Amino acid sequence: MPFQSPDTGANVRFGAHHYRAFVGDTKTYDIFSYMQFTLMTLLGLRQEHTLLDIGCGSLRAGKLFVVYLLPDRYFGIEPEQWLVEEGVERELGHELADRKRPRFLFDRDFSCAGFGVTFDYIIAQSIFSHASLAQIRRCLSQARASMKDTSLFAASFVEGEDDYAGDAWVYPETIRYRATTIERLATEAGLACRRLDWFHIGGQVWFVFFVPGLEPQVDHLATLNQSFPLKQELSHYRQRSDRLERIESHFLYRLVSGIRRHLKRR
Repeated sequence: MPFQSPDTGANVRFGAHHYRAFVGDTKTYDIFSYMQFTLMTLLGLRQEHTLLDIGCGSLRAGKLFVVYLLPDRYFGIEPEQWLVEEGVERELGHELADRKRPRFLFDRDFSCAGFGVTFDYIIAQSIFSHASLAQIRRCLSQARASMKDTSLFAASFVEGEDDYAGDAWVYPETIRYRATTIERLATEAGLACRRLDWFHIGGQVWFVFFVPGLEPQVDHLATLNQSFPLKQELSHYRQRSDRLERIESHFLYRLVSGIRRHLKRR
């Protein structure tokens, strides 16, 4: 099947039924890819390792991981099957997918053990920012059952002064948790955790989870990963995104855009 070019969805609102817009702001789709890939490689991910991408979506980061990793090393969990299918069609291509053989599980219950694989690395970007306490507890428990003694699990969430008290998945809105709550849930799952000094373009914080005993290595990584030039570059993209949002919200921009769309339909 011929590769279909990406549809960037430049004017599609966040959360719409579009493979890029459904997972976030389309203007920063590429930056989220870069942010996750760079973080995991700085944490030590190499081509021979196995990686589980929880909530892999439309392969925003997956397209980079699949290219980088050796065949049969990339695994993704995603409840929205259509997102993965569109990601393969538009971002990865079937030819590369056939050669690299990524594996996917379409699941809403964080069934990390469903692959029957123990992973070297796990990532869950902006999953805890939508999940209930029970869902986070389930995710950490399942991740622990699929980790080696040397595995690292990086996850982001929105830090707040109190905890979301509901029992439902919230999307596309985000919810907040105290860092102490995430630490407590990690301990319940038999994991230790540390905050990572790593940039998140959505304003979230990164934690790395690991089996107790890896503290010396992880404490070193927690400060190693912040690259000042990279932080400056990501800050530049964030400022550019903010400027674009201000421009697009101006009434003259909306008026001209409306006229252009009307003329295209004629």
